[in-house]
Amino acid sequence: MIKKQINKGLGIFCIVLLFSCSGKTESGTTPDKIDKAFLQKVKTIKAGLSNRNEELVLTGKVEYDPDKVINYVSLVNGIADRTYFSLGDKVQKGQTLLDIRSSDLSSLQSESIVSESDVKIARRELQTAQSLYDDNMLSEKELLEAQARLKQAQAAYNKSQSDIAVHGINKGNGTFSIKAPMTGYIVNKNVSSGSTVSTDSEPLFTVADLGTVWITANVYASNLLFVKEGMDVAITTLSYPGEVFSGKINQLSQVFDPEEKVLKARIIMPNKDMKFKPEMSVVIKLKNEAHEQFVSVPSDALVFDNDRYFVVVEESPDSFKIREVGLRGHNNKMTYIASGLSEGENVVVKNQLLIYSGLKEN
Repeated sequence: MIKKQINKGLGIFCIVLLFSCSGKTESGTTPDKIDKAFLQKVKTIKAGLSNRNEELVLTGKVEYDPDKVINYVSLVNGIADRTYFSLGDKVQKGQTLLDIRSSDLSSLQSESIVSESDVKIARRELQTAQSLYDDNMLSEKELLEAQARLKQAQAAYNKSQSDIAVHGINKGNGTFSIKAPMTGYIVNKNVSSGSTVSTDSEPLFTVADLGTVWITANVYASNLLFVKEGMDVAITTLSYPGEVFSGKINQLSQVFDPEEKVLKARIIMPNKDMKFKPEMSVVIKLKNEAHEQFVSVPSDALVFDNDRYFVVVEESPDSFKIREVGLRGHNNKMTYIASGLSEGENVVVKNQLLIYSGLKEN
């Protein structure tokens, strides 16, 4: 951090040991005499010009792609007879996940049996009608009516089968098997064997395809001038120390989250090796390099006091002065100066806090 609060006790101690004054000094100038041994420990560097290369660190987390997620909500009231999966399991499309037993399903099964029987009866009646018609013992109208009854019975049977298929695979006795709607991972589970299920309950389970995930970064209002769509980012996580994942900001929300008071930046990441897990915390680093040059100094040279930034400038080998500076930006190593410092000036980068304290007290 470039902010360094001045310790008053340290400043007074430095004045006693390092500075001896023959009289009052002007504000921001050097006392009459500085200990020679201390001067040997002072280190300076010339302020130079460089392209602004800022770095910003954001926090974020891994989320699954909402377009590749299916939540299963029960369509009937009943009992979970048996579950075949656990949270985090990988499942294949069509794999049995759950058996549900319900009186509602029993009614559907009964309707299916009745409609199937009606189809068989209507088919036999049509066969008889066709035989009689061929022997000129039945009118064409009566044959057409028999054909219509078969079509109606078939339509009723098809509807009952469609209704059953919505709920799952019919196992009889009011029990249906629920199949995995897609290949993926169980990322949420709210059902266990013997538990009650209802139409107004939470999703019984959630299946997500984690082949691609979203990383959502929190962007504060103070970062808006820095963060742009299309920026390259470097992603790290405690789970994989030393490993850096490269990505790009695909989308930046235009509306602040009402609870967190941040904008959400979305980074879409391939997840072939399944290293990114939903809800995993990550650190996102962004770099912004401008081609315009600015006066720059090491970030450690800055002193932060009373909500302002200062540097200590060496005007001659034994003469120092406090200089307030305005900042244009910074990264972990360099700070870019907007005002208060010129190229080529000597800035103290070692023991500047001690000198600052002494100058300020005098």
